[in-house]
Amino acid sequence: MTLPHTEASTSYGQPAIKTGGRMFVSSGHEAGSFHVRSPFAEKEVLIDTDPATFWQTPHYEGWPGLLVRYGTADANRVRLVVTRAWWDVASITRRKALGDRP
Repeated sequence: MTLPHTEASTSYGQPAIKTGGRMFVSSGHEAGSFHVRSPFAEKEVLIDTDPATFWQTPHYEGWPGLLVRYGTADANRVRLVVTRAWWDVASITRRKALGDRP
């Protein structure tokens, strides 16, 4: 909720965070984790390089998003992934205000 123009909302009946009505983080469907949008290429790299933090279930295969375990040791990396997710769904005007994609 610290990113610009974010609002608490819901997605498929679950708590979510949106910008401009577009979801980029949600509670997900797995205990101990939350869902964040991520382009397929980045999703693959995140899961391959840090499977203790980033993972997916069959439910998320073929979807541009992945699960993030709470309590990861690399909070800065998670923050970056969430900021990129915000940037990917934000309007062009809001993207320009933040700058280049992190």
